[in-house]
Amino acid sequence: MTEPPLFPDEQVATADERSVLATFLDYYRTEVVRKARGVSEQDARRRLVPSLTTIGGLVKHLTVVEESWFLRRMGARDDLPPRMPTEQEFTLSDDDTVESLIAAYEKQCALSREVASAHELDDNVPHHRLGRVSLRWIYVHMIEETARHAGHLDILREQIDGETG
Repeated sequence: MTEPPLFPDEQVATADERSVLATFLDYYRTEVVRKARGVSEQDARRRLVPSLTTIGGLVKHLTVVEESWFLRRMGARDDLPPRMPTEQEFTLSDDDTVESLIAAYEKQCALSREVASAHELDDNVPHHRLGRVSLRWIYVHMIEETARHAGHLDILREQIDGETG
């Protein structure tokens, strides 16, 4: 019997720490896009749980989270508008479409990779609650955040059209 090809996260089983962290985060970023792509505009806005959680809202929220941790914190960008309240991050405007949300997310992920590539894992920046956070911590936090929401997307997508995996 032939084994299936290795997933990206499996390909770095013996890689250095940075490669493992970056690969896991990129794997979940890809899953977010894969789960969001292909749903109708109506389904992207559909609330299937009591909270504001929707497929489109999750992608929009993850875009803001990427910007917040990589650009605002690690990139020390203070020229960005203030971060919106969390409930607004999950609220779609009339102009938001599945493809525009995905495009914004992919653009932000590319900017996040660029910022991260300019730093060492031990580089750290100020944080209002934690004192300081390292790039290593940001990677782990973003893996957790992105994986958690990829799981939410997986469940929503299964409820909408039966798509799994």
